[in-house]
Amino acid sequence: VQLQACGGGSVQAGGFLRLSCAASGLTFSNYAMGWSRQAPGKQRESVAGIRSDGSTYYPDHLKGRFTISRDNAKNTVYLQVNSPKPEDTAIYYCRAGRNAVVLTSRDYWGQGTLVTVSS
Repeated sequence: VQLQACGGGSVQAGGFLRLSCAASGLTFSNYAMGWSRQAPGKQRESVAGIRSDGSTYYPDHLKGRFTISRDNAKNTVYLQVNSPKPEDTAIYYCRAGRNAVVLTSRDYWGQGTLVTVSS
């Protein structure tokens, strides 16, 4: 299984950010997909999840600015961040698993893409 994330880089606060993650080696439509991030000195946290039926999950404190979506025909999951803030600076990882909310030891992870938000 390979998860290739891209779209990271430097972005201005208040701008627009869209990450994508292409999956291979798995039956994509059967998996829940998710995005997590890890900021310097902090633990990895889940920022969004999307189930195989397209229903989504967001932590309460991130609702409204983050949007996750998937294209099963392209085996790709997306994360859109509206009005990114400097505190969104982190390495963003995509994940494939059986649960959109709970991370498990059986999840597959991509290599991560660095997002830097400048004020």
